[in-house]
Amino acid sequence: MEIKDKIQKILGREVVLVHPKSLDNGDYTLIVDEKTAEADFRKLEENKSELISKIEFIKPRFINFHLSKEFFKNSLQEIIENKDFGRSNHAKGFKVMVEHTDPNYFKKLHIGHFMPMTIGSTLANIFRWNNAEVKEACYYSDVGLQAAKAVWGMKQGTTDDPYVFGTKAYDNDENAKKEITEINKKIYEHSDSEINSLYKSGSEESVAGYNEIYKKLGINFDLYFYESDAAKVGEELVRKYLGKVFEESEGAIVFKGSHTRVFINSQGLPTYEAKDMGLPGLKFEKYPYDLSVIVTANEQKDYFHVLLEALKLVNKELEQKTKHISHGMLRLSTGKMSSRTGQVILAEDLIEDVKVRVKGDEQVAIGAIKYMILRQSIGNDIIFDFEKSVSTEGDSGVYLQYAHARANSILEKAGVQGGTLYVQGSTLNRETHEVERLLYRFPEIVERAGAEYAPNYITTYLTEIAASFNNFYANEQVIGDSPESQYRLSIVQAFKTVMKNGLNILGIPAPERM
Repeated sequence: MEIKDKIQKILGREVVLVHPKSLDNGDYTLIVDEKTAEADFRKLEENKSELISKIEFIKPRFINFHLSKEFFKNSLQEIIENKDFGRSNHAKGFKVMVEHTDPNYFKKLHIGHFMPMTIGSTLANIFRWNNAEVKEACYYSDVGLQAAKAVWGMKQGTTDDPYVFGTKAYDNDENAKKEITEINKKIYEHSDSEINSLYKSGSEESVAGYNEIYKKLGINFDLYFYESDAAKVGEELVRKYLGKVFEESEGAIVFKGSHTRVFINSQGLPTYEAKDMGLPGLKFEKYPYDLSVIVTANEQKDYFHVLLEALKLVNKELEQKTKHISHGMLRLSTGKMSSRTGQVILAEDLIEDVKVRVKGDEQVAIGAIKYMILRQSIGNDIIFDFEKSVSTEGDSGVYLQYAHARANSILEKAGVQGGTLYVQGSTLNRETHEVERLLYRFPEIVERAGAEYAPNYITTYLTEIAASFNNFYANEQVIGDSPESQYRLSIVQAFKTVMKNGLNILGIPAPERM
């Protein structure tokens, strides 16, 4: 940042600049030591850059900087000429794997899956915009009791969801439970041709359904991992470290960390813990990452805490490269959902319900859903509000999309169709608009969102600049013969670039017309 570099050179030390809460207090604030505050202020005043119009000293230790009209003119020019404005080299050369979504074969994607899908893919985009090399990974639970229940249901010829049908039978019928337990064993062993065939057709149908949703949401996985593969690796690892990290207990093998967890059960089968112990090595073998981000629900926070305790003792290097991000739940007014009983709203159904409210426009529906998830910090629960999600009055994905479409419409009306405007004319007598004082901040926001794993910084920022842009458009004659028109159109074009890039990072479509 040019301003920061100049200040550091003048003061001869590293500084931290922040944006004041109110634009009335300037564009940047420097907090200094009370003992040197007045001397620092005098040095900065004596060496004031043309990019700064005014410096204020607010006793006892705040120095506020008001940026100049020349700065904002240059800033607009930079945004207009750089269609990728917002990208940085903050994470250049850094390899990141982001694992998210992780559905279970034979279970349909429900609205709860929107959380890891949206958060995980957005974090991946943020890392990319900070110039990291990123791979998105999906870890499929391809084996286990859920598969056996579904295959049993398919074998009965049910016309209902076979997994839900099988689950009810498993819970209420002892004979069915025994049959399902036997099927589970046969799936692992690949020992029954009929079971193999049913499993294959059911799992292919599951994946095809997942891929349809991924496509609608603009999610592209680079790598896939499977529980069946991780189980073998994990079991070997646990047995290798038996007596060093893990210990026997009542016929099982456990890890006694902050909580005791079973890694191999009394039947000698690897648990989820063992599988997740084997997964990091499989991941690193396919893609030698510097950082592995795993996105799951808050419910698994304690689980991952213990898992990483064990991984630290088995492979400290991979443990240090692993970051678990836990998110809240997406809830309905009726409370929590259960895929075991079938009391769920499917992901596809939520998209269709929102589409009805936005006149069938899928792009707008997707934007509405994603915004509701990304508008607040990752760890919080969300109660999905249909009316708020499609509001055009602000704090919604629709609001941001409308602002982008409006900017595009203005430029088309002015005859600026894909061309490049250049900021012209003197800036001396021109008023600096609030939106100009926000647009240049975009790269800082993207960098901070990556450093703090916080997509909501971008969402909040885009909502703020959309409101500021709409106010600018309502109070200024943008198209006309005024000497200011060219400059105002430049603001519109810069805004469109920033809004489009921000929406792209969030995975929200940026329609040209609405």
